[in-house]
Amino acid sequence: MRELGFDDCDVAPNARQAHTLSMGDPPDVVVVDVCLEGGLEGIEVGRWLREIFAVPVVFVTSYNDDRTVERIRRSMPGAPVLSKPVYTQRLADAIAEARRTATPRH
Repeated sequence: MRELGFDDCDVAPNARQAHTLSMGDPPDVVVVDVCLEGGLEGIEVGRWLREIFAVPVVFVTSYNDDRTVERIRRSMPGAPVLSKPVYTQRLADAIAEARRTATPRH
């Protein structure tokens, strides 16, 4: 993320830490793995972050089967989904796409 010009890049291995970090300092953009530590789904974390903060969300996953991608599409229409491994230019393009589809903050 720093290669893409983001100054502060927090990492949250689970939903609880993602909630805690975002409440203290709302993110400008979120890159979330579909599978998080602790059994809570990244899809739900991404949806929550977008609903609460109107933040652009990009999903990354090694589970790029049709069922998983469809779950993301139903829960988060317009959110880009990248398969692992994620390369810098693809991530930059996905962030730009997510920013276009995110609801502006009020």
